Amino acid sequence: MLKVDDVNIPDDLYYSREHEWARVEGEGVVRIGVTDYAQKMLHEIVFVNLPKEGVSVKQMEALGAVESVKAVSDVYSPVSGRVVAVNQELLNSPELINQDPYGKGWIALIQPDNLKDDLARLLTASQYADYVKRLLKEK
Repeated sequence: MLKVDDVNIPDDLYYSREHEWARVEGEGVVRIGVTDYAQKMLHEIVFVNLPKEGVSVKQMEALGAVESVKAVSDVYSPVSGRVVAVNQELLNSPELINQDPYGKGWIALIQPDNLKDDLARLLTASQYADYVKRLLKEK
């Protein structure tokens, strides 16, 4: 686990510059969510607009949104593919994203179309950590 200030960055995930994470799991699926940095910047998340199961998404296309006491922010898909499951628990407990962004706060499972190429366009944990460091310095 990498850490930048109080932002946790697991080293086994891939990241987008828009602050989504992607975890390649067995059975050919990728679990996605928003990063610890994103949830800290948004503050208290009060609503999550989940994607519909079965829809196809392109890499970095909006697939949902999170609404906090401060703002509404689109959630972009870090990989292209078909949404095969969504985290229904978030409908009643959107705060799970704040409490456990890399665990119980996951947003969707995606069956990727072209995983190798999509992952090559994402950031590694150390690259994302450097990116977060730059963002925090600019604040």
